Amino acid sequence: MDLQLKDKVVLVTGGAKGIGAAITRTCAQEGAVAVAVDRDVLACQQLELSAQGLQISFIAMDLSPATNCKAIVQQVIATFDHIDALVNNAGINDKVGLEHGDPQEFLSSLERNLLHYYNMAHYALPHLKRTRGSIVNISSKTALTGQGGTSGYVASKGAILGLTREWAAELLPYGIRVNAVVPAEVMTPLYQQWLDGFPDPQEKLKSVVAKIPLDRRMTTPDEIAAMVVFLLSTKAGHITGQHLFVDGGYVHLDRALT
Repeated sequence: MDLQLKDKVVLVTGGAKGIGAAITRTCAQEGAVAVAVDRDVLACQQLELSAQGLQISFIAMDLSPATNCKAIVQQVIATFDHIDALVNNAGINDKVGLEHGDPQEFLSSLERNLLHYYNMAHYALPHLKRTRGSIVNISSKTALTGQGGTSGYVASKGAILGLTREWAAELLPYGIRVNAVVPAEVMTPLYQQWLDGFPDPQEKLKSVVAKIPLDRRMTTPDEIAAMVVFLLSTKAGHITGQHLFVDGGYVHLDRALT
């Protein structure tokens, strides 16, 4: 299937690691020019080494200040002249809770997980208008299920689902489609790091996958990336304002199944 992404400029935040790296690679494999934004310079370099022959470039920058988001967009335009798609992905489950947290930590969590979604979309919008581009926001199952002890992250991911619908409505006149992808249990380096904090990581992993209805396994980053790239493509030309769950049935299927 030709997704018609050849030479399209796709900007991916948090694009050098985990789900973001899979999105960056998959976009490039489909012929797009993938621009990964990530503050982890080493991760950028490692992805670059593994992406020989693909159109991948990197911008090493922290997304927290709005001025940085503006500078990122300006740099992409100066280099490539246009932006066809934005994938808002960067974020971290930082465990800023209600009981074990404070108001300033909560605000800082919103900066890490939410505000740059708005800032990147705001500064990219004039360019997306010109290309009738699209936006995909990465949310999390915690926005629907809760998790406990991570108010900042969950508030951000819930807001992202709301903003997806709001932006889809606002940007209809420009033909800009906006959708969200909602992962649940995805095996990434950060997830493995979380598992490693348990006395028996393999036993903990078994207890997690036992709750995933389809195949009793984790979702892979490439499976998330495949959905994102489809949504960016012309094949998804009449899909907007949607929350797409790539989770093996984790969120919606009856618990009796597990």
